[in-house]
Amino acid sequence: MFAISALSHANTLFAGDRLLATGGVMQIEGAGGGGLTPWALISGYGTDKQIGSSAFYTEAKTNGDFEISSGGVSVGLYNRLEISLSQQKLGLSDTVPGESIRMDTLGVKVRLFGDAIYDQDTWLPQVAIGAQIKHNEDFDNVPKALGAKHQTGVDLYLAATKLYLGAAFGRNLLLNGTLQATKANQFGFLGFGGDNHDHYQIQPAASVAVMLTDQLLLGTEYRYKPDNLSVFKEQNAHDVFLAWFPVKNISLTAAYLDLGNIANKANQSGWYLSGQISY
Repeated sequence: MFAISALSHANTLFAGDRLLATGGVMQIEGAGGGGLTPWALISGYGTDKQIGSSAFYTEAKTNGDFEISSGGVSVGLYNRLEISLSQQKLGLSDTVPGESIRMDTLGVKVRLFGDAIYDQDTWLPQVAIGAQIKHNEDFDNVPKALGAKHQTGVDLYLAATKLYLGAAFGRNLLLNGTLQATKANQFGFLGFGGDNHDHYQIQPAASVAVMLTDQLLLGTEYRYKPDNLSVFKEQNAHDVFLAWFPVKNISLTAAYLDLGNIANKANQSGWYLSGQISY
């Protein structure tokens, strides 16, 4: 997620020449970053002369028995362009027994400038812009009944990521800030727009992470969300996560997740587990 990219020790570069954790984990909607928030890092282990890739699966369950699963793949082209495709599913607990909502997400991210790791002699971070095109497959059931206006939405974001080597008691410190323009209700599970608001709003997010060891990362994230539906109040999301990289190509992430209100249930918190393979 945040180690130093590797230099090739041969004239020919093979896929995966970046060092451990440099592509991040894949967040709930499939972009490279933290569990909740896209970062400016490009997923996979490809250098600027290579193509990298990642695949992930995440499972979460709240104290109100809402279940969230997300899985997908991404391709990183020359450490410049990231393309991801994923599907998310929300099980609706006893709020709507036996029902779930599926959402498909196509993501695109472009690194504009900067290098989060190598540019230690400047304050400039790595900066990327991105878009996530989301389509709610079950819009005509619960989301439309709650007052959502649109089945499909596009989230646009600008992310800035910077790694500070040895900055936290000799440990590497990563900071990220993201601004997201969105109409999504509960990430898009409850559609897009509503009777409160049906226009894009800028929602900030922030992440802080410390590399406890070369293979273990501890961090936290906070993501603001819009409140578009009058029937239920939507609240912001945050998490505390621990990511473990036992070998270069595999990562496992465990986190405590707080999503606030979901539909008719308040204070929805719980745990999530995520596994990822990267090349």
